[in-house]
Amino acid sequence: MEAIRTGTLATPGATLHHEVRGSGPILLLICGGVYDAAGFAALATTLADRYTVVTYDRRGNSRSPLDGPPEPQRVEVHADDAARLLTAVGVTPEEPALVFGNSSGAVIGLELAARRPELVRTLVAHEPPLFELLPERDHWRALFQDVEEAFHKEGPGVAHQIFAAGLDGGGEHQEQQDADGREAPEGQPDPEIMAMMGRMEQNAAFFIGYEAPSFSRHSPDLAAVRAAGVRVVPALGEATAEDEPYARATRLVAERLGTQIAPFPGDHGGFGTDPAAFGAALRKALATG
Repeated sequence: MEAIRTGTLATPGATLHHEVRGSGPILLLICGGVYDAAGFAALATTLADRYTVVTYDRRGNSRSPLDGPPEPQRVEVHADDAARLLTAVGVTPEEPALVFGNSSGAVIGLELAARRPELVRTLVAHEPPLFELLPERDHWRALFQDVEEAFHKEGPGVAHQIFAAGLDGGGEHQEQQDADGREAPEGQPDPEIMAMMGRMEQNAAFFIGYEAPSFSRHSPDLAAVRAAGVRVVPALGEATAEDEPYARATRLVAERLGTQIAPFPGDHGGFGTDPAAFGAALRKALATG
């Protein structure tokens, strides 16, 4: 089995747990929603023969505690975390990294490319939920305002219900899905999966109260990304419905950056349902261009 090197990185306001597998060019995987490094475990394993794969728990999630009490999260801060992590594992402007982000991880990736383009050679942005780009942005602003108010007045359970109803059953709120695509045999739970699911359950309250509302209001500086010359590959699941907000936002990113969308297997969580096929698609997207 591929050896996993684990470590921690102190950043302003948090300590980041990260994991490193394999060898070769550095590839950073940025998760979204309630997931942590374990959510990309199977995908990372499929890529470790070609890349030095870096995964991590984003601040406030799982094994990356905040230094103080929870507070609304900013995409810019998460992008700075990613930049510090890249630098810590050896990325330099002379040898920039490859980056993949799923969902809100893709939003972080786009902000990273805008803020620190010298650290990013190629970014694959898989279904970023950029609600501010959509023509019905006022609808999404109202929804997430309701989510935020419900969280503080009635708790995370009610806030999740409002969020799920607003998304009509799609996307990041499906935290009960096995993040790495494995299934524990009946009567014989996999301890790693059980531990991961327990962390995801704890992350759910942080996500719905302190990440989703503030992240939903973020609009990336795509003009800066394009001007910097960072190669960005917008990625869209072949099973994702065309009218999903994730899908429409991905098409808008491609349009504004003047690039083509790369098809990926599965839907918003395709990295977990078929990591081998998803990994093959990611290799192709990273190698092309």
